[in-house]
Amino acid sequence: MRLIDALQYRLPLAGVVSILHRASGMLMFLLMPFIIWMFDTSLSTEISYDQFTNAFVAGIGFLPGWFIKLVCLGLIWAYLHHFIAGVRHLWMDMTHSVSKEQGRSSAVVTLGSSLLLTAALGAKLFGLY
Repeated sequence: MRLIDALQYRLPLAGVVSILHRASGMLMFLLMPFIIWMFDTSLSTEISYDQFTNAFVAGIGFLPGWFIKLVCLGLIWAYLHHFIAGVRHLWMDMTHSVSKEQGRSSAVVTLGSSLLLTAALGAKLFGLY
């Protein structure tokens, strides 16, 4: 198979959701040390909580605060998408509904709801409300 043929192939929306489900799980796994650090510093002491909240303003080391917020936004998307896609798979397994139409419509709901919730939480994270 040539590369040009591979670039012209259009993956169905359910396939895109399936690939993003795997990618979101991998992203959460790779950022697990950051998640543990955030959890630890937010709960240990008042001083460490101040350090945690200051990371979103002043940054951590050479990483600016907006970059920390961007990483957290990626984690928010990864969690929401992984959770919603997981519920989608459980629902499909429980109801034995595996038609093309149902797969496409549930993929649209999964993508739409994860992106909408990510946008809402991202607006809160970046201080828009």
